[in-house]
Amino acid sequence: MDKRILKNDFLQIEYLTNSLRITGFAPVGMPNMLADLSELPPIPTPYGDFYFHGGHRLWHAPEAMPRTYIPDTGELTITDLPDGVTLEAQTEPGTRIRKRIEIRLAPDKPSMTLTHTLINDSMWPVELSSWAITQFRLGGTVIMPMPVGNVDTAGLLHNRQFSIWPYTRINDPRLRLGDEFFLFKADALLPPFKIGYFNPHGWMAYWLDGVLIRKKFEVHRELVYPDNNCNAEMYCSDQFVELESLAPLGILRPDDMATHVEIWDIFDGLESLPDQIREVLITL
Repeated sequence: MDKRILKNDFLQIEYLTNSLRITGFAPVGMPNMLADLSELPPIPTPYGDFYFHGGHRLWHAPEAMPRTYIPDTGELTITDLPDGVTLEAQTEPGTRIRKRIEIRLAPDKPSMTLTHTLINDSMWPVELSSWAITQFRLGGTVIMPMPVGNVDTAGLLHNRQFSIWPYTRINDPRLRLGDEFFLFKADALLPPFKIGYFNPHGWMAYWLDGVLIRKKFEVHRELVYPDNNCNAEMYCSDQFVELESLAPLGILRPDDMATHVEIWDIFDGLESLPDQIREVLITL
């Protein structure tokens, strides 16, 4: 696959030129934090083979075959920006949805903004949700903030609800539930694990090799999300761990577009869990 590098004094980003993927992300001088899945066999679909590649990608939910897995390999429209780049794929066959990711690097800190755009090139309305998925290397710890506080003045109504996938083991020893966060140790010792929930804090994080990456996203409390109202999900396999943010479900009409923004921030020099990480996160 053809690759290009986007770099400033703080971050180095690697992206493909013939598939809508960000395959590299790291502080300058440090190893890539994203998973390399270039050796993974493709998934066959009626539209051709779908390749994971690894790294960061844009999907649209709810997940279904073949809709979600339409191949995204092909010529991109690449537009250089003063502080980044815009990558736009060809319109998907079948769904007629066109995907775009704009990458902008902050000039004064290790941070970048990703604007994910879905455009409806079809002749009919489509119900969907923008779905930003990042595959990281194993070996670190996922940090997801818990909903806290009452949702009514008397404290009689629930404030936490989780979606759990069929293959997920409830007693998975990698999962540690706490009142402020739940933590997940991302290793390959056990079967796949996936969990999702409504995250009112609008961020999720991954700690790996002393570096913390935080993905921030907008929260819409009044709208409905996929997967039983999940705006944040995580998945772990024997080759990678995913942090996934989702936009609300909505009707995208012909020629309209939907955007979903993530901000990625890097904090380094954090050598231990959970104490140092907790001190950073509770002040963000």
